[in-house]
Amino acid sequence: MMQPLLIGGRLDRLRAALTTTHTAQWRRLHEQCAWYRGQSPPAEHPLASITWLGPAAMNLALAYRLTGQPGYLAEARRWIGAAVSYPHWGRAKMPDHDLDAGWLLHGLSLAYSWLRDDLPAGEADALGAKLRLQGGRMYDFAVRTEGSWWSSSYWQNHNWICYAGLAAAGYALDVPAWSDRARDNLGTVLDLLPADGSDAEGVVYWRYGVPWLAIHLDLLQHAEGVDWWERGGFLRHTFAWRLHQCAPGFEENVDHGDCHDRRSGHSVALYHKLAAVYRDGHAAWLADRVARQHFWREAYASGVRPGVMPEAGYELLWYDPRVAPVDPAGTAATTAYFPDLGQVTARTGWHDTAAFVSFKSAPGGGHTAWETSHRLRRESGWETLNAGHHHPDAGSFVFGSHGEFLAVDDGYCNGKRAAHHNLVLVDGQGWAGEDRYHVYQDLPYERQARLRDVLATGGLVHATSESAAMFDPALGVRRVDRTLVFTPSGRLVLLDELAADQPREWTFLLHSDWPAEVVDGDLALRSGPAQAWVRRLAPADAPVETTTTTIEANPTASTPSLRIVRELRTVRVRVGPSGRQRLLTAIEPTSALAPEPATAETVPCVAGSGVRFGTGETVLLSPGERRIDGGGVDADAAAVILLPGADGQSGRLGLVAATRVEVAGRTLLDGAEPVSGVLPWPA
Repeated sequence: MMQPLLIGGRLDRLRAALTTTHTAQWRRLHEQCAWYRGQSPPAEHPLASITWLGPAAMNLALAYRLTGQPGYLAEARRWIGAAVSYPHWGRAKMPDHDLDAGWLLHGLSLAYSWLRDDLPAGEADALGAKLRLQGGRMYDFAVRTEGSWWSSSYWQNHNWICYAGLAAAGYALDVPAWSDRARDNLGTVLDLLPADGSDAEGVVYWRYGVPWLAIHLDLLQHAEGVDWWERGGFLRHTFAWRLHQCAPGFEENVDHGDCHDRRSGHSVALYHKLAAVYRDGHAAWLADRVARQHFWREAYASGVRPGVMPEAGYELLWYDPRVAPVDPAGTAATTAYFPDLGQVTARTGWHDTAAFVSFKSAPGGGHTAWETSHRLRRESGWETLNAGHHHPDAGSFVFGSHGEFLAVDDGYCNGKRAAHHNLVLVDGQGWAGEDRYHVYQDLPYERQARLRDVLATGGLVHATSESAAMFDPALGVRRVDRTLVFTPSGRLVLLDELAADQPREWTFLLHSDWPAEVVDGDLALRSGPAQAWVRRLAPADAPVETTTTTIEANPTASTPSLRIVRELRTVRVRVGPSGRQRLLTAIEPTSALAPEPATAETVPCVAGSGVRFGTGETVLLSPGERRIDGGGVDADAAAVILLPGADGQSGRLGLVAATRVEVAGRTLLDGAEPVSGVLPWPA
């Protein structure tokens, strides 16, 4: 008989650790098991999802294996009996063939592995038979649908969850065909996931999906002795991506992609596992921070099921006290660039009231998924890219300060539209093929957005998004380029360069949680203690309209009655009609309780565009022509950013694609190869 899955030889060590190094994790598990005692699994399969039954059985079985307390065995039998009694696993969507079945296959397979010698013979046989039935159904579906839906959707959480469940059943029942197929799929997934650790599905689905890759790898390592933790690079780097998706304060997250709320983004269990495997002190620190300060609010305020509560068993199994927590403050960079997803992030520090920004632009699913899926379609006719959680948001950004969001994203949405994001519309229209769930489905290969001219270092970010290819060809759009600059003081500059074959109306959109206010010609975004001034520098006289954008979604077809409705407060600035247009906008964060005045002003330029702030920070841009003449700077460059030092001390000079730079008549750079970086600069 196979050794019990996952814990095997670790059982004695874990049992001893319950009263020493693992007391907090043991408390989480026994409290979660006590919660199950007050719940009643449905006697009949409800219309809603039953995923939560799987981890209930697993957690109770683990508690029994660790303690031998008969109450845990009795509770596990109650939950197992309910799941075994259902003729199908899953009801509203793809019964037996999707997430419900994957979750239950995993949880009940572990329970079977850990309890089969302690269950009454009839119950053990019934559970084994049910797992064999459901595993067979899942396996047959995966084989039958190869090349379509989750069976070959390598970048999608359904693939990871269903195959992890199938693997667990294959190992528990000794059915190599199931575990072998799951293992082969896992290898392909690890090879194809982006090595930069980014996830196009967004933070909430990262929290939901990526733990299943860790579960499967743990199963594989225990059952077959195969160590794939370094394969492909995604898992080694994905915590760094997740860390940079934390809004200041760490409780909320950047909500690109399908994020039904800003809190459902943490997995203490996964942080423990990544910390243990990669000796990552930042992951250990965030696990501890979330467990101590944010866990209960996430568990109850998000309203998500199963949510984070059932991860108690893995929080215990994956915790390694030998990894010392390391606070990101002073040790982690404040800027980051993730090329596969075309995302840059920046913050003024890791303190709770820092200003922060996230800006992104990439093809559907990210570059690797887009390139690979189109290749597989050409070679085999397979449809492998399901980017339904990736929004039409290339060129959009989120921004906040003082612990609040000021420029926001739309969250979860079924009918996805560019108008839900901080973007530019053309004649009031968004992207071609939008207003559906999977806006990238069946788009031709060349329909891609991208990020270029990236500089992300030392608190300074510069990047340019290109998204003209995403509009209806009938509009004749030739250029929709947005350059975003985030300065070390937390100020933003946006330059939109727009062009079409004939005059078009261009609509600049800015969304917030609370209505924007017009104050002395500027826009004020406010949210609690935070405020930002939005100054429209060019054209300064364009009419401004404020309105409401309503977003409605059902985040899971497994629970048809679930509805999420969100209202964005929207600013629209209409410009044109014109064949070419340039929009220049500055955003300055300040306190809402003691606001400082806006300082942004236009820098007169013979070539290029410029913005100067009251502190002397000056941003000079020419992303297309790469010729700058203004503000005392004469340069051949996409950007020159002057960052004076404090109290007259030497500052810094940010350069993007620069070959020649003169500042105040002094030549600082002259060469054939373009240079991007930060140089010392005399104040």
